[in-house]
Amino acid sequence: MAFGDSSEDLQLREAWRAFCARLEDAGDLVFKDPNPANPLQRADAMRFLTQNLGQAFDLALETRDPAFPMLHAFCTPSRKLGADAADLTYHQAWIDGAHTYRVSGVVGTARFFNITVQGARPEVQPGTGWPSLHEPFGDIPEQNVLGQQLEVGDDGSFELFLGGESRAGNWLATTPDTRKLFIRQGFDAWEETPAQLTIERLGLKEPRPLPSPAQICEAMDWAGGFLTGMMRDWPDHPYQYSGGVVDPGCLNVFPQEHTANTAEDKKRGRQAAHLCWELTPEQVLVVEFDGGDEFWMASLGGAFMNSLDYLYRPVSYTPARTNVDSDGRIRLILSAIDPGYHNWLDTQGFAAGNLTWRCMNASMVPNFRTQLVQRDELSQVLPPGSAKTSRGERITQMKVRTNAIRRRYGL
Repeated sequence: MAFGDSSEDLQLREAWRAFCARLEDAGDLVFKDPNPANPLQRADAMRFLTQNLGQAFDLALETRDPAFPMLHAFCTPSRKLGADAADLTYHQAWIDGAHTYRVSGVVGTARFFNITVQGARPEVQPGTGWPSLHEPFGDIPEQNVLGQQLEVGDDGSFELFLGGESRAGNWLATTPDTRKLFIRQGFDAWEETPAQLTIERLGLKEPRPLPSPAQICEAMDWAGGFLTGMMRDWPDHPYQYSGGVVDPGCLNVFPQEHTANTAEDKKRGRQAAHLCWELTPEQVLVVEFDGGDEFWMASLGGAFMNSLDYLYRPVSYTPARTNVDSDGRIRLILSAIDPGYHNWLDTQGFAAGNLTWRCMNASMVPNFRTQLVQRDELSQVLPPGSAKTSRGERITQMKVRTNAIRRRYGL
């Protein structure tokens, strides 16, 4: 048997070749302007592409049929995308408004838990004139439920129904535009555990059909668009269309209009602020803000806003893991080299990147203050008594972090 012996051979080969050509184009975007021209960050950009190549067909084909839904781990320690936060886990499932679904399982102890039904993905975001982010982003949140709003059994078990006729208890409506379920869990203390979740379509009576040649071709087209869109839009889209929340020209300080707090943000369960940083190996950036009772998280990202290595490095902080200085202020310290203080954010030796601060389940952004100093001047700008960390303590912290992250992802 050879090429041409099947009626679909030409269609399949052409679709594959088109996908490979788009993948080549995506690779060229490794070298675009926002990515610093140093070997470490060029390599990280190529890794960003290969990590998402690994999930392109999970999204485009393997989980794509809403009649046979599957929860997909959208970001993991080995897969970074979409300004992902080190202390959030993300799962999605393709669904629609024609079926009824049941999400069931056992809630964990994560401090933040949000389940959102996503609607249509318009070409232009309503009221802004901004083009939507690449697939699978850009869809508009329709309904959501927070963890504290769920009815849960004594053993932590629950069922949440999506779509169909209105039900008492845990139920979210869907619409003809519904296309996705998005689940985020936010972790504070290392001891917190993730929820165990599954999704099913009610009324399932038959196995999933095998994909046809046409569906395979469509999946290759979608995957090619996903990869080229991803390399095109990060970080360019937030830089161009964030409305001032993300300003690459405003280095090492938060922009004046530094909050994302729309109605859609509320359904996502968070408010956000963003800083673009640029440091030499001898420089240190101190980010200072008031402590409080809110659940916040600060997470470092690279040039493409992909989260840094949170499995092994201290690239994120939340209240339970942060030292508060004697004046009630929190000071996070961005540096390529361990400064010996507790609240170190490891920039991994990158020359530039991003820091995103999120407030979960609340609309609060503090008054940030930043200071850029030389590493040997750091002690002069920190108050007496700022918690220090020895090399041995840092190794212990790394092990605790690594074990906790593995537990979140079942690694």
